[in-house]
Amino acid sequence: MNSFEDILMHLSDGSDHENIPLFTSEDEQNMDKEEIPSEIPILPLRNTVLFPGVVIPITVGRDKSIRLIQEANKGDKTIGVVSQKDSDIEEPSFEDLNRIGTLAQIVRMLKMPDGSTTAIIQGKKRIEIIEPTQTEPFLKATVSEFREIKPEMTSEERAALEESLKDMSMKIINQSPNIPSEAGFAIKNIDSLSFLVNFVASNMNADVEVKQSLLEIAPLTERCHKVMEHLSKELQMLEMKNEIRDKVKTDIDRQQREYFLNQQLKQIQDELGSNPVQEEIVEKRKKADKKKWPKATKKAFEKELTKFERMNPQSAEYSVQANYLDLLLELPWEHYSKDNFDLKRAQEILDRDHYGLEKVKERIIEHLAVLKIKGNMKAPILCLYGPPGVGKTSLGKSMAEAIGRQYVRMSLGGLRDEAEIRGHRKTYIGAMPGRILQNLKKTGTSNPLFVLDEIDKLGRDHHGDPSSAMLEVLDPEQNHAFYDNYVELDYDLSKVMFVATCNSLSSIQPALRDRMEIIEVTGYTVEEKIEIAKRHLIKKQLGENGITADQIELSGEVLERIVEDYTNESGVRGLEKRIGKIVRNRAKQIAMDEPFEHKVEVDELSKILGPSHEKDRYQDNDVAGVVTGLAWTPTGGDILFIETSITKGKGKLTLTGNLGDVMKESAVLALEYLKSHSDTLGLDSEIFDNWNVHVHVPQGAIPKDGPSAGITLMTAIASAFTQKKVKKYLAMTGEITLRGKVLPVGGIKEKILAAKRAGIKEIILSKKNQKDIEDINERYLEGLKFHFVSDMIEVIDLALLNEQVLNPLAVA
Repeated sequence: MNSFEDILMHLSDGSDHENIPLFTSEDEQNMDKEEIPSEIPILPLRNTVLFPGVVIPITVGRDKSIRLIQEANKGDKTIGVVSQKDSDIEEPSFEDLNRIGTLAQIVRMLKMPDGSTTAIIQGKKRIEIIEPTQTEPFLKATVSEFREIKPEMTSEERAALEESLKDMSMKIINQSPNIPSEAGFAIKNIDSLSFLVNFVASNMNADVEVKQSLLEIAPLTERCHKVMEHLSKELQMLEMKNEIRDKVKTDIDRQQREYFLNQQLKQIQDELGSNPVQEEIVEKRKKADKKKWPKATKKAFEKELTKFERMNPQSAEYSVQANYLDLLLELPWEHYSKDNFDLKRAQEILDRDHYGLEKVKERIIEHLAVLKIKGNMKAPILCLYGPPGVGKTSLGKSMAEAIGRQYVRMSLGGLRDEAEIRGHRKTYIGAMPGRILQNLKKTGTSNPLFVLDEIDKLGRDHHGDPSSAMLEVLDPEQNHAFYDNYVELDYDLSKVMFVATCNSLSSIQPALRDRMEIIEVTGYTVEEKIEIAKRHLIKKQLGENGITADQIELSGEVLERIVEDYTNESGVRGLEKRIGKIVRNRAKQIAMDEPFEHKVEVDELSKILGPSHEKDRYQDNDVAGVVTGLAWTPTGGDILFIETSITKGKGKLTLTGNLGDVMKESAVLALEYLKSHSDTLGLDSEIFDNWNVHVHVPQGAIPKDGPSAGITLMTAIASAFTQKKVKKYLAMTGEITLRGKVLPVGGIKEKILAAKRAGIKEIILSKKNQKDIEDINERYLEGLKFHFVSDMIEVIDLALLNEQVLNPLAVA
């Protein structure tokens, strides 16, 4: 395309030429009324876009284009002008052209001094290609008008838009040394908003794709705003260029001097032979070219690498910078492994690795199903909550295998420093990134399954609060831009599947707990433990100790005895240790050529494992004031005995057994309730003022607290005052109120398992806990009878028999 200066010189040679028409508001109105021919020749343009009203010169070089211009110039001089999608295509077809173009009129054909032909054309209206009709000798097509949508604006609004656009254009003209001042004169004298937008869009410094996108915007206001947005960016670029140009004029400072000297030194080293420093830089640059990472990261890497090139290899900062660049290259960034959402396969893997835990596995499959359908990782972060040894961590490993992701585990137990999560700043000696990014670097992908083990055991001290730092990691709305202090760049953790594990929810910060979906992993029954031992634990111990299956056999009876007499846990870690002890004993017998039987018998257990544990079992009901309660502990469920005795005195209440405040308050509540309902027990209310009450819970070294022993305390005190027996093989758990209601408590499954282990046959629960029983598998409930109560009086009626203990106290 020739410059306007060449055209103007050609037009000013004194020959008789028509004047090039100037586009005015009247022309705009007349042009809107003009009809568009149904079929017109189509002239492809490369590297430029024609806007309505704008006059541009084009150099015609292709044979088809010359033929088209010549024939059109002989006729009505109307053509369609459409820009090419790819300017490198020499013979474009209709598929290579944009759909939206401009109806144009040939204003003049000029023969330029260099012998080429230039056509000056003026845009009229925007058109849309409907259907091609001809490809030879040039392109023709049917077209329709692509109308401009002119919004209803007041004169003030229109004037404001015009002034804003003109002001911005004038600033660019003033800032740019390459634009002549006459351009400003032309802009000031345009009185049509539509033409002003088209004129500025046509002449601004932008790619063909940008200009084509502006041409395709129908609403005038939207197109005006887009043009001003681009002008704003261009103005900022001009200001930055001018600022840089001003800085270049200053004298060379010391740093620049050192840079030039270092460059000379490098050149000398290259002449003498290989330069190891330069080779390292070249290697890093090659790795960076192959790396998939965000544009911002690539830009930061280039900047840091340039800084690294200028550094003296002898300086202390050199190794720090080299380590930083290596980390950027080793992090996976935008490298992701492909998920395998075959849910049937996932179910098979979970069933293979874990026996029981049906509810948990069902919830995991549901979670994976949501991710499969949804297609992104905005699902809640899972937290597997339960006692030790029930398979929480290994569940995470099975999930990773099921969906085909890399598995990474990070233990948070005892972690106290926030920098362990977010990293240290590079200014510190020995600084490193946080453990989140370190683990991602090891896995080599940015979407592993990340197990955060023991999240409830995060510590805090003067170094900071790591649990608060975890808030950013586990928030799907924030972790797409996780900021590590060492890397100093945003890292996208949104594709990572986080699975946390914990033993207790009470010690987790509420805001952190709110970000996770809690899945409770409860303990195993005796039957489940035996099955787990047969399927997994025995095989594992045989492999670890070099023993084959034909050298030892553990029957179901032996396994049951080990579970009941040598372990007291919800999980299976203790069971695995006992099995390991038996297998090692067999290994010793084989190694020392001692005689042995293939099958291990029950009576051999005491010899191999030592005496069995004394477990809390149900005790008789011969003593008044002793009632069996059920408790939840971090290791599962347990039974506890509430012992109450009364002595002559003044109604004093004494509580022992290392009880917490809540449990002490439950005892006070129980006693006050019994005082107010003494007639129900058949007692004189004055009796409570004549007898001291002592409540004790055995195992005083173990702290005990919580409201769930409320009905147990009340029943024990009632039994002590009435001297009546408590029903045999009965246990209970429930919170009490001063008005006599029994409230629900938690940990029901663990408490039921503890009751079964202790030989309990009947259990009293709050009526509102009935729904918890319905959720429990029926095999856990075999041999148990449940009584659901709403009022404390019902507990007394169920628990106390109309039979007094031997040698009762004369309470009066």
